[in-house]
Amino acid sequence: MAGRFEGKVALVTGGASGLGEETARLAVAEGGKVVIADYGVERGEAVAKSLGDKAIFVKCDVTIESDIAAAADAAIAKWGRLDGCFANAGIVGISGPIAATPLEDFDKTMAVLVRGVFATYKHASRVMIAAGNGGCIVGTASVAGVMGGLGPHAYAMAKAGVIGLARSAASELAGHRIRSNSIAPGSIPTGMTAHVITGNPDDVEKAAERMATMSPLKRAPHASDIAETVMFLWSDGGSYITGQNITVDAGLTMGAGMSATWNDVRMVVAR
Repeated sequence: MAGRFEGKVALVTGGASGLGEETARLAVAEGGKVVIADYGVERGEAVAKSLGDKAIFVKCDVTIESDIAAAADAAIAKWGRLDGCFANAGIVGISGPIAATPLEDFDKTMAVLVRGVFATYKHASRVMIAAGNGGCIVGTASVAGVMGGLGPHAYAMAKAGVIGLARSAASELAGHRIRSNSIAPGSIPTGMTAHVITGNPDDVEKAAERMATMSPLKRAPHASDIAETVMFLWSDGGSYITGQNITVDAGLTMGAGMSATWNDVRMVVAR
């Protein structure tokens, strides 16, 4: 039986670790090929090598437009098409009281979380339109962009912006058979969230254990929960879905399991 992404090609920014890596691996497992675009060269090359001839790595700083353009072009140069894009690269960015936030640090955060996502949309759509095969772009938002108190101010603002862009782009791109959606993860154990929770980006297991106690569903979340949602949207199963934000948070933002204190969940932002 053919996989859900058989014969298709994806671009994943932030694809060398966390949600991006998990999604890149799933794309290959489902029969596809993938361009892993990431700032981390050593890790990115290692992930691509582990996936054999189904993956290539392109060094990409999403704050540099030419890097993103090159990553999108690499899919066309290597495989002649681009069917899926996961605009996922991100950081936690500046945190702290709004009255004390240095605007230069705010600008650096926005450069990654807003400008970088916009540029990824720009160049993914550019090559998808030219290729003429349609496709689907998915942006990584966050529960922090849906509900107050779940992340730093700049992060929350940026992630709400990802949701807005996904909806706006969906309206324009539908005529090209290109769909656009966003995913708002809750707390997912990755190196980034492990650093926030435990102070050690390598202690993902401990972070997962703590998240399990906080989860309304009383199980640890997994990066695969997000990767599977991306794959659904990329695949034929999601082929009539566009302009939507899918929240993957065990029901937290709908009020499920509110016995967990806000201090437990605040600042635990997904990546």
